[in-house]
Amino acid sequence: QVQLVESGGGSVQAGGSLRLSCAASGFTHSRNCLGWFRQAPGKEREGVAGIYTGGSITYYVDSVKGRFTISQDNAKNTVYLQMNSLKPEDTAIYYCAASALTDEEKRSGGYCYSFLRRGGLYWGQGTQVTVSS
Repeated sequence: QVQLVESGGGSVQAGGSLRLSCAASGFTHSRNCLGWFRQAPGKEREGVAGIYTGGSITYYVDSVKGRFTISQDNAKNTVYLQMNSLKPEDTAIYYCAASALTDEEKRSGGYCYSFLRRGGLYWGQGTQVTVSS
């Protein structure tokens, strides 16, 4: 059974930093898509950052490029989201998500390229990030 446990949310002023962690367990193999999604009140869920765990290929939504960094520690089965230069519009509940590669991703070699759009099969419980101006 796959489990994702997030930690690291909190409140910070604009311009500050936070680091989110997602500890993953229960995968049958090591090559998956892991990443972070967020949902602000009244808005749709948005894919923020994803990583292909088999090769550390990363993807970001345009609004966080240059500010957020996703990384992994394979020894700890943990994925991190380092968030710098936070803005009030980054305020949301952040969810860790995971899925296997799609057949198309395997065929094309574009590992996890659609993950931020399609979402995960497995989800964490969410952690609140609040950025004040």
